[in-house]
Amino acid sequence: MKIAVVEGDGIGREVIPVAVDILALLHPEFEFFPVEAGLGRWEKTGTAITEADLSLLESADAILFGAVTTPPSRDYRSVVVQIRKALDLYANVRPIRGKGFDMLIVRENTEGLYSGIEKIEEDQACTVRCVSRKGSERIARYACRCAATRRCLTIGHKANVLKSDVFFRDICIEEARSAGVKFRESYIDALCLDVLQHPADHDVIVTTNMFGDILSDVASYLVGGLGLLPSANIGSNHALFEPVHGSAPDIAGKHIANPIAAIRSAAMLLNHIGQNRSAELVEQAIQNVTERGIRTKDLGGDATTDDFGRAVHQEVSRIMPKK
Repeated sequence: MKIAVVEGDGIGREVIPVAVDILALLHPEFEFFPVEAGLGRWEKTGTAITEADLSLLESADAILFGAVTTPPSRDYRSVVVQIRKALDLYANVRPIRGKGFDMLIVRENTEGLYSGIEKIEEDQACTVRCVSRKGSERIARYACRCAATRRCLTIGHKANVLKSDVFFRDICIEEARSAGVKFRESYIDALCLDVLQHPADHDVIVTTNMFGDILSDVASYLVGGLGLLPSANIGSNHALFEPVHGSAPDIAGKHIANPIAAIRSAAMLLNHIGQNRSAELVEQAIQNVTERGIRTKDLGGDATTDDFGRAVHQEVSRIMPKK
């Protein structure tokens, strides 16, 4: 199993090594190889990611990704958006779990306002919101497969204002009916509020690219912030796993970043490749460590990134089956 590791910038360089160490403990047979991308790479070479880098990522069985800062150039596109497009990682999957609720936000990952069709002129800037039938059908089908073993699918949209969302909503409804999945629909702004007020009422939510990005960040409030949320970027042939948080340059180098999101992203990677028991061990170790009061600053503790990582590593080692 070949795992490409992109630490990226900022706190990505601090939290991803923690997750890699835990993966290596559970599966010493995994082969890890680094791929450098992001602002740091751009500052050294003038390029944040190359075609050769994308080819390396394509060669991996899975990718563990940290966080990148987009270079400060008006003409430069987000590195992670480039990767999602190049590898056709069309489904962004973000689980939000807490006491009494368990929701899954399924976000279309290659279109919408993040399609990359943009221009800046002297007196105006324009971003094209592209919503295709192909993109809408496949994300709706993915969400329906997730919802088939759960309670309900919610379609988040703004069809009262955007014609492209009328198109997206109608396709999602068609797919839900075809799959025999119970569904409902909600305007995305009302949905953001309702998720916070009544999280237990929500199960699988499907929506477009930017709406899903915003909704999952809003929902992170329910579990303690972005430092705890993992995500998966899934395509037909490739998969990338990353914490929801960004590179957080304001705290980079202070060793206070919470690595839980990165560790949980590694657990999602394990689930994706069929190592479900290993993923369960990782989540159990996180719970055991936090319940003992070992927490980073954002959760009211004083543990450093490495302190917390070592504690989880030791706990995984303690509870994993001995060979």
